[in-house]
Amino acid sequence: MCGIVGIYLKTKKYEKHLGKFLSGMLDGMATRGPDSAGFAVYTKENKKNFKYSICLNELKENDFKKKISKFIKKIKLTYYADHVILETKEKPAKILDLLKIEIPEVSLVGYGKSINIFKQTGNPKDVVKKFKLSSFSGTHGIGHTRMATESAITTQGSHPYSTSEDECLVHNGSLSNHNNIRRSLIKDGQNFNSENDTEVAAGYISNQISKGEDLEKTLKNSLNDLDGFYTFIAGTKDGFALLRDEIACKPAVVAETKDYVAVASEFQAMAHLPNVNSAKIYEPKPGVVYHW
Repeated sequence: MCGIVGIYLKTKKYEKHLGKFLSGMLDGMATRGPDSAGFAVYTKENKKNFKYSICLNELKENDFKKKISKFIKKIKLTYYADHVILETKEKPAKILDLLKIEIPEVSLVGYGKSINIFKQTGNPKDVVKKFKLSSFSGTHGIGHTRMATESAITTQGSHPYSTSEDECLVHNGSLSNHNNIRRSLIKDGQNFNSENDTEVAAGYISNQISKGEDLEKTLKNSLNDLDGFYTFIAGTKDGFALLRDEIACKPAVVAETKDYVAVASEFQAMAHLPNVNSAKIYEPKPGVVYHW
């Protein structure tokens, strides 16, 4: 079933409260996805440094610091439970290879100059507390609560999926042709770290954007290329986009005020947001891309 949420702040008024808002939204979707949860929080772009969101898995904090320090001298490490945000001037080409070859026991969750991603198995309410989401500030964020269907309950199987710089995707639904799409994307140079169909959709989006398509056109193309039932929220450093497939059996509701736009699988996830009772509330139309 799964639950998806997103909130985009139109003004700076609530940036310090973004994590609190997103935390409440994920709590509200816990019953739709009791197996795992995750979220992406976007902050203002750091022009100098890249941020790499990494799950340490079984590796201890000090051991990771020792290993990464052998290869990179100027770093900043910020720990959140079993995740760490690595900040450095080093570009993704170097860091991605370094992690894969020299520290394969960790998992790269996402990277970019704006994005921070955290995800883990367990009840969403516990995951939210574990990473202290309510303390985060930012400009926009998306999240997911998962009810596992086609792949195992693991951190790698959790959403959001990030397959390129400052991009991520959460998904409610299932894709029937993901194996064929995966094989095609692998031939085109795309890498995958799980068997999850959503990672294929994220890779599809990244692949299209890398070829010059914008996010809106890419999502429109997905209506022809991705078979199945889906509601997507796709995040970038500039905002996020929402798409329901043309059959639209997966629910979504939008609440929009002068201060924010919120999206969720059910309205109850947005009931705690400020002035939501006076918001413009509507159901997104099937096959239409909404972009904020």
